[in-house]
Formats: sequence, C-alpha cells, structure tokens
Amino acid sequence: MSQDIEFQSPEAIKLFQENLLRRQMVYLHERSRYYQRMFEKYSIDIRKVQTIDDLVKIPFTEKKDLQLFNEEFLCVKKDEIIDYITTSGTLGDPVTFGCTDDDLNRLAFNEAKSFSCAGLRKGNVVQLMTTLDKRFMAGMAYFLGLRKLGAGIIRVGNGIPELQWDTVKRMHPDTIMCVPSFILRLIEYAEEHGIDYRSSSIKRIIGIGEGLREQDFSLNLLGRRIHEKWPEVKLFATYSSTEMGATFSECECGCGGHVHPELIIVEIIGEDGLPVPDGETGEIVVTTLGVQAMPLLRFRTGDIAAKCTARCKCGRWAYRLTPLVGRKNNLIKLKGTTLYPPAVNDVLDNTPYIENYVVVVRESAAGTDEVVVRVGLKESATDKSDEAVVKNLKDHFRSRIRVAPIIEILPAAEIQRINFPAKSRKPIKFIDERKSK
Repeated sequence: MSQDIEFQSPEAIKLFQENLLRRQMVYLHERSRYYQRMFEKYSIDIRKVQTIDDLVKIPFTEKKDLQLFNEEFLCVKKDEIIDYITTSGTLGDPVTFGCTDDDLNRLAFNEAKSFSCAGLRKGNVVQLMTTLDKRFMAGMAYFLGLRKLGAGIIRVGNGIPELQWDTVKRMHPDTIMCVPSFILRLIEYAEEHGIDYRSSSIKRIIGIGEGLREQDFSLNLLGRRIHEKWPEVKLFATYSSTEMGATFSECECGCGGHVHPELIIVEIIGEDGLPVPDGETGEIVVTTLGVQAMPLLRFRTGDIAAKCTARCKCGRWAYRLTPLVGRKNNLIKLKGTTLYPPAVNDVLDNTPYIENYVVVVRESAAGTDEVVVRVGLKESATDKSDEAVVKNLKDHFRSRIRVAPIIEILPAAEIQRINFPAKSRKPIKFIDERKSK
C-alpha cells in the first residue's frame, strides 16, 4: 500500500504530478492542433510550464471550445479510436470523445482504484443500475473497472424496480451502484410489495450523479432519508465526468472524494480566475494526465467545490474534493438568497408526497431570477387540495432554504414527459430559461 502514490507525502505527490504534467505538455505541443494554436496565439513556451503553479500562465479550456473545435482536440489517428462517446455541452451541440485502447485501460485503472477506495475487492458482487449504451462513458467505465478489480458484475441497467429486486433475490449482490434518488423508489417498491429489503444481501450503495453529503460531510436530506430507511447499508458518493475521464470516490471515512494523482490535476479557481486557498470553494478546473486521444489542459468543469488537503483518516495524503455546491452557470439569486439547484432538489427529493418534478428558472418582469417548481403528486396525495399542497411545500422550502419558489401542480405523467424526452440520456430536472445564460 505504501507504494501507492495516494499514501505518499504531499511533496512526493506534487513532484509526481509535475513530472506527468511536463510529459503531457510535450504531448499536447506535438499532437493537439487546438493546443498548438493556443500556445502560438498566447506565446506560451511549454518549457516554462514545469510546475503545477505554472499552470496559471495558460488560458482555460471551456466547454464551448470543445463544441466549436471538437476535432482539433483529437491527438491520434481515427483508426486508433476504439470507442466513441458523446456528451452534450452549453451550446446544445454534442461533443464527441474518442478513447484509444490505452485510454480504456486508463479508465479501467481509474474505476478499479475508485471502487477499491470504497472498500470493494475481488469477490464482491456489484449490481450496476446504470446504462452501458447510448454513448455513455460511465457504465462502460464501471464495467471495465470492476472487471479489472476482479469483482462480479450484474448489468441490469437503470430503472424497473421489479427487475432490480428480482435480480437481488436471484444473484445476491452485496453492492448496488445507481443514482441515489432511485434508492428511494426501490425502498418504496419493496415496502409496497412486502420485500424485506433490510435483510437483503445489499451492504453497500455507491451513488452517482447526485450528492449524498453536505459541505461538512454529514449526510444531506437525501442521504439521511436513505440511511433512516436502510441503516444497514453503507453509503458512498462519487463525482466524475466524461471530460475528466476520472472518478473521485469516497473512502469508508466519508469525508470527500479522493483524487487519483496518476490521472488528473485539480485546481480550484475563484471569480478572478486565480487559484483560491485550500479549503475555499471555487470552480473545479482539471488537467487530465495520461489521456491519449483527447487530453484536456485547464478545463473548466463549471462545478463548484473545495479542496481538502489534510491527511484522510484512511491514511491517504492525496487531496480530496468536498461534495459539490452546484454548477457555476446554474447559480440562482432568489429574493436576496443565493443558492444552487441541488438545494432545491434536496427539498423536493425528500418530500414524500411528490412523485416527480422539474425546476424552471426564468427572468421575472423586473429582470430578477424567478424559480418555478412544477410537481407531480403521488396518488396517495391527490385527495389533498392543491392549495394545501402548495402551502405545505412552500413552508417546507422556507424552513430549508429560507425562500419559497412559485409552485405549480401538474399531472405526474406530464412531468414524466419533461423529465425523460425522447433523445435525452439523463433525466431533466432543471431548465434554465434565463436569456443571459
């Protein structure tokens, strides 16, 4: 274990990453048309980028750059691409990512380390409630990582609680991996159908795509609700993205997502575009290490978090990231209160009579932010008057985030169509209609 760079001193980790950074700079200078053009435009001498602190000399790469100049980021010949992935961006046009054979091996290494961080070993059996198709990177990466780790894999895919519980009954997985809010649907289905889920084989839940903790690492409302219903399972949160090609997973101490120094350099940037002191929140900016096909240099993720540099109780010295505060572009200023969509989602995800919802942010006639929450109610709540539901929900919001949005009640089937449009690969729960965005 002492050979793992994550357990070595911060000084050793920094030197290790800077050696990889210098190699990556040479690679980009030789192979990437986009970065060749950037280096020339800004008169950047890559020989002067020797340390992580030197990264401030280089402009940021943004999502719009990936959309406008997608093919210029490719550093290998097309016939070296083994797998194609797409992800949507801020302008609405899809971005294509290619992975070489070595990139897929890197993904497997990343996920094997992340699963190991969460306590998985050879012999564990993991039920994947994530899609492996539709050009997603995530499901494939999880499969590759578990395979490398030597764990058993059950590829069920997302949704369909009946199929998920039937699989648990037949194959006895000890771990499930899914979007955390889906756990509440699984629990609800189990309770309605007499399934003793608390005595099942499941001992661990690894969450993706949604937060489970507050900034102080205590469980958030969603995490607490799952824990109250199912205290026998351990909860692990993760953070990842296609652009990063890396995952930040919690260890069993549950105090932040561990960064793998072999794979990525993370900066936390303030409003002035400069790094903030460790422990302060800012935008996550990443430089990928060891990527062949489409490496990225100082890529702005738009996600807001902070670095934790103190040694983790698990023994790792590699820095960690706090749970995400939100996305920079999704910041809402509602009636004098500044908040991010996850704070609104947290209230809605933990209101028992809500079946589904969508949060819409738009400009008011006065030019300020206006938040409209459209909710579908569970059948058990349809006997209540709309006025009573709206009043109760607004009180719920005020108790949690101090302000209340506009509430509109719609048929759950109508909300379902908004959440899952025909071509979408992810559920849509947030719509930003502000012109300035």
